[in-house]
Parts: sequence; C-alpha cells; structure tokens
Amino acid sequence: MPSWLRKMNIREYNFDFKELTLDLQGLRAILGFKESPVPAPFDDYLCEALDFASQLTDIKACSRTIDNIKLEPSNGSMVADGTTFLVGKTVLKELRHSEKLLFFVCTAGKTISDKSSAMLMGDDPAKGYIYDQVGIFLTEAVGDRMHQFIREELAPGQTTTNRYSPGYCHWAVSDQNHLFSLFPPAPCGVTLTPSSLMNPVKSISGVIGIGKSVTYREYPCALCLSLNCIYRRVKP
Repeated sequence: MPSWLRKMNIREYNFDFKELTLDLQGLRAILGFKESPVPAPFDDYLCEALDFASQLTDIKACSRTIDNIKLEPSNGSMVADGTTFLVGKTVLKELRHSEKLLFFVCTAGKTISDKSSAMLMGDDPAKGYIYDQVGIFLTEAVGDRMHQFIREELAPGQTTTNRYSPGYCHWAVSDQNHLFSLFPPAPCGVTLTPSSLMNPVKSISGVIGIGKSVTYREYPCALCLSLNCIYRRVKP
C-alpha cells in the first residue's frame, strides 16, 4: 500500500470468493424457497451463478478511519475530518458513543454487476434475477468479511457498531458524495452517478462506529423506510 494511503488511515482489501460466507439460507428465502428445496431449473441457475461468483477476481473493499469527529445527536448530524453528514437521528443514536468513525466502500465488482444486468435485460430474466440476488448477497458478504477484519484489529476494550449506509434509516443517499470525498477517486473501482448511486451497482458504502462504549445492534427494521433492504426481506 502506498505510504500516502497509510497516512490517511486507508486500508485496502482484496478478497477471494472462498474467504466469504454467503447467507445461502437467506438467499434461498429471497428466491421464494425458504422451506423447500430449490426446484428445477432454478437449482441449476443458482449453482451456475454461485460457480460464476467463485471465479470473480474483482471483489474488493476499502476503509478509512477518522479520529477527528463530532457527533450531534440533537439534529442527527456528524462531522468527520471537516466533512458534515446529515445521517439522521436513528443512525446517530447508534453511533453516539463512538470515539472514531470508519468509513468504507465494498464491492462484488464490475463483472457480476454487468453480468446480472445483461441477463435481466436479455432473453432469460429469471436466470438474471438469480445472478442479481447472488451479487447482492455477495456484496453483503464482502461487508461482513471486512467488518470481521476490523474487529480483529481493534485495540483491547474497543468494539464496533453495526454498519450504516446512505439511503437507509433516514440517511439521505446524496451523502454518498461526502462519503466518497473522504477517499481517493474511485475507491475500489467504484464511482458515483449524478444521482449518487454506485457503479458497479453491486457495491455498498457506509460508516461503522468504533469505541469502548459503542454497541453492535441488529438493524432496527421497524424504524427504517427502505423496502429493498435484504435484511428486511429475509426477516421471518
């Protein structure tokens, strides 16, 4: 890693598929087969998509830890290294005891993003949907693996919050621009569209709180407005 990235507290991660743990039970539930085996031909589609994912070489993550922070729970804002984020009171409640903030970008890569998009618009949208869902769950698995690395490297007594992303829990997706400004251009090969969406689409970004008094809590689905979150969709 270049020395100037180390000075910015930026870490880069390259993952092999075999290092990741996909929530296959949740994936089957999303596909509509939570209580029963995946029937033909969808079982073959799923095996094909997983095999395709196992050969990917562009699965990446990067993170930046910032100590210079100010949290304002009263108005749901936070400042990290001079950059202001309007995350909302729900996220600030989870981050309020943080001593530092870790911002991240994770991606399953351009290959599977382009593959699933092409198939969805092609002659076999059913297979494309399965590729699309595998890509979504793979992206979350990248986030989980990165999060695990972070916890393993913490100083004694420190812990982390859950991950929180723009577009969820009342945090405006437009704050993606502020988040990406904390990194060099195109972190992990990910860029933003004019509407603040990520490209490749199978990518996530967000923040994790770090400190001695923070708490890791499951996502508060009842307070979240997002109807497309995989955690809401796989919830019993």
